[in-house]
Amino acid sequence: MKNSATIDGGITAAKGFSAAGICAGIKKSGRPDMALVVSDSPAAVAAVFTTNKVQAAPVRLCRKHLSGRTGRAVIINSGNANACTGEQGATDALRMGELTAQLLGVEPSMVYVCSTGTIGVPMPMAKIEAGIHAAVAALAPDGGDRAAKSIMTTDTVDKQIALELTIDNKPVRIGGMAKGAGMIEPNMATMLSVLTTDAAVDGEALQACLANAVKQSFNCISVDGDQSTNDTVLFLANGAAGTDVLSATHPDWPAFCAAVDEVTRHLAISIVKDGEGATKFVTLTVSGAASEADARAVARAVANSLLVKTSWFGEDPNWGRIMDAVGYSGAEVNETLVDVAYDGILAVAKGQSAGMAEQELHSVLAKPQFRIDISLNLGSASHKLYTCDCSHEYVKINSEYTT
Repeated sequence: MKNSATIDGGITAAKGFSAAGICAGIKKSGRPDMALVVSDSPAAVAAVFTTNKVQAAPVRLCRKHLSGRTGRAVIINSGNANACTGEQGATDALRMGELTAQLLGVEPSMVYVCSTGTIGVPMPMAKIEAGIHAAVAALAPDGGDRAAKSIMTTDTVDKQIALELTIDNKPVRIGGMAKGAGMIEPNMATMLSVLTTDAAVDGEALQACLANAVKQSFNCISVDGDQSTNDTVLFLANGAAGTDVLSATHPDWPAFCAAVDEVTRHLAISIVKDGEGATKFVTLTVSGAASEADARAVARAVANSLLVKTSWFGEDPNWGRIMDAVGYSGAEVNETLVDVAYDGILAVAKGQSAGMAEQELHSVLAKPQFRIDISLNLGSASHKLYTCDCSHEYVKINSEYTT
């Protein structure tokens, strides 16, 4: 049974948080491009970062600050990734945090820095510094919506959500925002996400809760198979709701973690639905695998196959491309046992055509959302992944995109 309710407010729905979103002039488009999220009091902090071995300067800085498990603010710019920018990039990320801290009157180690945008371009620090001043001045308890809109790059819509549940007989809120549309691959993506809660949470428990939520959400999506240099998810818990400190031994801990799962899953699915040029949202489930690693490998191979993704865009039920991807996934596979179904309509039975009329399968692919179920029939492990098609527009966006 669901124990939470959706409410308005995004990341500022939780008590004791304010936010801002402003235009610093980083983007050539003139759209908003800087956001700031601030907790009124020190908050426990958890984080998950990209596993890409090429990591942006802000990611390295955030990893360093996370050792303290506390924080007060997150400063974010879009339009420039500050990745592959050498020592100057590290200096610029540090300056972003230090200036924000100075203006807020907090220690620099309490400020986390995130950047997203084009890789390899020096940071326009004059604009960044002016933008930080403007963001601090614009902080407001209802600034969540503006912040969510200010972290977008190729996103066509903002991604945000807030939930309310009861902990210790008190209302507790969890808010979240995210950005991402391209360079999206399991093990995170070119995405940034900030979560907030007014519950009091033990730092180590918060980290475990977030890591598990990310495993089931942001690590279960793929738009194009490209993993980014900047992926960051930050979770701040400031205790403003007045609850006892939550940990795994608290009776309401399962409900809290379930709500966090719901927030991250909503944001992750929103990213896939807004995939660059996407016209189809596909829920891909692999079951009957010999191991969870095998189930993940098959799901990833199918979701990242350009031949499969373009067939979805063309509404062509070419299940042979799925079978091909299953075979090269590296997982244990017996071709004569594999079943594939489209929205419950069996297309492949025991590795061969199930004899279903092509028109019935075509009618499934003509829908904006559908599911594909692949059963390997070798074991009990399974994995669910959210993905999309690949259209002409994806090529257009990624051959012309400038900030």
